[in-house]
Amino acid sequence: MTKEEYIESGLLELYVAGALSDKENQEVYAAMQKYPEVLQEVLDIETAIVKLTAAASPKPSKFLFNTIKEKLGLKSDGAKVVMLDKPKSNWMKYSGWAAAIILGAGLLWQFNTNGDLETQLQTVEVKKDVLEAEIEAAKTNLREANAFIKTIQNRDILTVPLGGQAVSPSSYAQVYWDKKTNTVYLDASGLPEPPEGKVYQFWSLTLNPLTPTDMGVIENFSGDENKIFKIENPNDSQAFGITLEPEGGSPGPTLEQLYTLGVVENAS
Repeated sequence: MTKEEYIESGLLELYVAGALSDKENQEVYAAMQKYPEVLQEVLDIETAIVKLTAAASPKPSKFLFNTIKEKLGLKSDGAKVVMLDKPKSNWMKYSGWAAAIILGAGLLWQFNTNGDLETQLQTVEVKKDVLEAEIEAAKTNLREANAFIKTIQNRDILTVPLGGQAVSPSSYAQVYWDKKTNTVYLDASGLPEPPEGKVYQFWSLTLNPLTPTDMGVIENFSGDENKIFKIENPNDSQAFGITLEPEGGSPGPTLEQLYTLGVVENAS
């Protein structure tokens, strides 16, 4: 906008009233720095509002009464004398002037109050939505945790520990395999956070000959607090492994980045 467009747009009044968005505030502030006329207009608006609110703000009744008497041309020495040389129409002029100030200040106060209230209500609504989402996530985590506990307590579940390999000897993981449901629960809490741009990929292996089958990448490793992942496994697995791969995964395991490996006992 040009400086004339800013001055005539009404944005400066809203800027002073605090009713603009953060982006609009920044734009007006930049215009104030660029155009001295825009800065002066903002200062004039602020001055006018200060005078307006000062005139309409609550004051001691005696002071307010004396001020009104002075505005209406009445003496303030206590004598009830009306200046008859002033036209009667002055009363209407001053009454309209006073009413306009009070009404304007009232509307400005109401506008700011309503704006603040609306912002507060929006903030409360957002917090409510966030809280509801957190509660639902907690319920989901609880259901998954209960299902996991029931699974690992089942005698028919195969437990396969995955030990750390050369690239990361301190890493470890645990696989809980339910062959009846073709489901694997992978406890990956013993793995370090993957570097940026990398993901862990889970593999099912047959040993003779060595054949890897992709079981998928662990996309939400950092965001999962428990680091327990449920994975479908219809394979006749003889071992399981976890490698570190580029985002999106790899068609085959990068053996130099093999973090954990474990053999299924009594695998056929």
